[in-house]
Amino acid sequence: MAIYYALVFALLAVEMVLFTIVSLPFPRAIRRRVLHVFSIPFKSEQFQIGLKFVLIFVLILFIDSVNRVWQVTAELHSASDPRSNQHTAAIAGIINDRAEIQARRFYSQRNMYLCGFTLFLTLIIIRTYSLVAELTHTKDTLDQLKQTKPTTGVDADDVDEVLTLKAELKQKEEDVAILKDQAKKLSDDYYQVKSEKRGSVKPAELVN
Repeated sequence: MAIYYALVFALLAVEMVLFTIVSLPFPRAIRRRVLHVFSIPFKSEQFQIGLKFVLIFVLILFIDSVNRVWQVTAELHSASDPRSNQHTAAIAGIINDRAEIQARRFYSQRNMYLCGFTLFLTLIIIRTYSLVAELTHTKDTLDQLKQTKPTTGVDADDVDEVLTLKAELKQKEEDVAILKDQAKKLSDDYYQVKSEKRGSVKPAELVN
């Protein structure tokens, strides 16, 4: 694995750890501190610029890997087509056999999945952080309303506000649960695809 793809994998591992920490059911006071710690780097303009450059670099790698997968797949179909024996013989000095093409396609697909999952998980983390922050703020507001006025002395407008906050709270909890399921499925699919691709190519074919 090239050094830049190793760095992308490290970024993916960091994102998985961050998502796990944000999604854990901490008490509200601890969760508020965790969100505050996560928000500190993003207050720096230099950090935001650096993060944007990193994501753009990963996006470029993803586009390049998709292009490579398309090219290698076309070569594999060309080599498998009996009607293209003359064309296959013409490029025999470049491509040794069909097994080599399969190995190249495996590495290209691995890089494509790695970059794609990294970008997708970045979007999930941003959305999850936003939902958790809104959920915490809504719960704090609801507790303040309960403390300032007893339930029996709440006006009609306050009752509507409380009901609205409860509805928003329920919706945020459902959104967070959906994002957790999506991230879990994303992680499971990545390791499943990685295992399947690794098992579909013999060890002799994986020589780079």
